[in-house]
Amino acid sequence: MRRALCLSASLALFVLGPGLAQGERVQRGNLIVSLDGGLSPLKLPRDRAAPVAVRLEGGLRTADRSLLPRVTKIELGLPSRAIVSSRGLPICPQRLLRNAKPPEARAACGAALVGHGVLEAQVSVPNQNPFLLRARMLAFNGRIGGQRAILLHTFTANPPTVAVVPFLFGRGGGRFGTSLVANLSRALGPWPRLARFEMILSRRYLFRGEPRSYLSASCPVPPRLTAGFFSLARVTLRLADGRRLGTGIARGCRGR
Repeated sequence: MRRALCLSASLALFVLGPGLAQGERVQRGNLIVSLDGGLSPLKLPRDRAAPVAVRLEGGLRTADRSLLPRVTKIELGLPSRAIVSSRGLPICPQRLLRNAKPPEARAACGAALVGHGVLEAQVSVPNQNPFLLRARMLAFNGRIGGQRAILLHTFTANPPTVAVVPFLFGRGGGRFGTSLVANLSRALGPWPRLARFEMILSRRYLFRGEPRSYLSASCPVPPRLTAGFFSLARVTLRLADGRRLGTGIARGCRGR
């Protein structure tokens, strides 16, 4: 099961064609929030959902490279046409990930693995210069209080640090029917400040002998058209001072 994870080892699988792979960024005052990503494959059935992989990359930076503000909550919106299904997929208890290094996390919850990525944070500790922390990330299927979730297990070797960031599933609004919300102040504590994230979500598995996919999507363009655009994702960051920053990206698909 641990080896059944179908992830791209190269972002080359997410090349979308001329003009379609540009990320978006929004600047408000000194703060710049960005989002990029892609869908693979691009050619999808018009009338039914098919397995897909999604890559999302985003973050926050300051125009003058000053200290980042604290992000207390992050929300990712996924399109209404995307289907996230975990039926028959094992659930990883959050307690098994606490204080676990990546090999230990895989050994305990490899059957629930749904993605991987990177998390970067600017760490500001009193009486020390800020420094950048880069953590490897594993994503597991989970539940928090009966609510469906993605558990992001993050690990950095220097200094040795483990954090588990639960993203809870909820209902989105408008073009984004699914939302993933994480409370970063609770998961990361007071010192790390979100700088950048990148994750690839994809998992194919068998349930009762039938092939299933954690993520599925279609491209319901009219028969007279071969391709179309859709809203792929949106990120919204809530800062400690109450401000909210966000941006979204649109991508293309080809009907078959």
